[in-house]
Amino acid sequence: MLVVWLFSLLSTAYALDNGLALTPPMGWLTWERFRCITDCKKYPNECISEDLIKRTADLMVSDGYLDAGYEYLGIDDCWLEKTRGEDGRMVPDKNRFPSGMKALSDYIHGKGLKFGMYEDYGNKTCAGYPGVLGNEKIDIDTFVEWEIDYLKLDGCYIDPKAMDEGYPNFGKLLNATGRPILYSCSWPAYQEDKSMRPNYGSIAEHCNLWRNWDDIEDSWASLTKIMNWFGDNQDRMASHAGPGHWNDPDMLLIGNFGLSVDQARVQMAVWAVLAAPLLMSVDLATIRPEFKEILLNKDIIAVNQDELGKQGLRVWQKKDYGLRSKLEVWKRELHDGSFAMAFVSQREDGIPYAASFTNEEMQLPKQTFEVHDLYKEEPVRSWSGSEGFEVRINPSGVKFYKFIPKKTVEIADITVKLLVNNQVNN
Repeated sequence: MLVVWLFSLLSTAYALDNGLALTPPMGWLTWERFRCITDCKKYPNECISEDLIKRTADLMVSDGYLDAGYEYLGIDDCWLEKTRGEDGRMVPDKNRFPSGMKALSDYIHGKGLKFGMYEDYGNKTCAGYPGVLGNEKIDIDTFVEWEIDYLKLDGCYIDPKAMDEGYPNFGKLLNATGRPILYSCSWPAYQEDKSMRPNYGSIAEHCNLWRNWDDIEDSWASLTKIMNWFGDNQDRMASHAGPGHWNDPDMLLIGNFGLSVDQARVQMAVWAVLAAPLLMSVDLATIRPEFKEILLNKDIIAVNQDELGKQGLRVWQKKDYGLRSKLEVWKRELHDGSFAMAFVSQREDGIPYAASFTNEEMQLPKQTFEVHDLYKEEPVRSWSGSEGFEVRINPSGVKFYKFIPKKTVEIADITVKLLVNNQVNN
């Protein structure tokens, strides 16, 4: 009977069709900051528990993160008991989640947030807790009963070759429930790791977002490694991103231990250009104001959430002395005809690096632009495109601008004047 039930669902739901993630998802996940801390006696403020999730939910609302667009609150690995219940269902850790997941879901929804959870396509999660393999129906039924809104499905303990069918089938079953659950796949990450060539066309058809490659770690070295990989492989991936389906270079490190403020600004800028999911993983109770300011930068969030949904590209790079002096330019086209331009220095030493860039190097049309510094360190300036565009970038830092065509600015000015005159005349 189970085979018949599965076949009937799969025959009526051919691909993901949940209407979600029309812009890159924004939210908060436990993993990068809190990993698999389960000892609540030793680490009461850091263990994976309902207390941590409720505290974070409160802060996401009170400190402006929800208003900024960070709407998903997700629990990653290590929330389960080590064994399933007698009825075969997943069991949340009874000590760390004494109220159960439905009660926690209600709390999160009561704050206006959306509830995200983690599982694994294999028979175990990466940390060794029960996976979904062989329990797909009962696990999906359970998630629906808990009213989750986001599911991250990892790929440990399963043959990467089986993912080409397994991930789409699981997504079809999610879709068939009728509950809109954002589907985050780890499908290509495990195939890239085995030097396979993921089918990004199929992945984009069946997932809302997908982890492409290596896990990000809390360091500048890890951040630049992932940035470089995305730039080197953009020709085969970028075209598959768009409304409803996004490449995912992994969580934001901002506010933790491994990045300086300049380096944190680099990640926020490049993730915005990449149209990447903005998934924080930081202790919101202790985050320093300068990092909070980066995460809440409304102009950069607007670039990330641009309705055109076109992933940006690394359009230029230069190595003078190996990786020490690496400069690069990342560009994203926006819906209003403007461009987001990130000028990144991967050099970690020395003084601010001065450079001048031509239209050809930036791959911009030859026209006049009004240039806005999205980190608000420089005044607005006009650039004709006939001379070099001058920037001065801190070591392991970024200058991030929005280049607005002058005609667009003039039209906007005329529109504002007409509206003002109309109000005065009325």
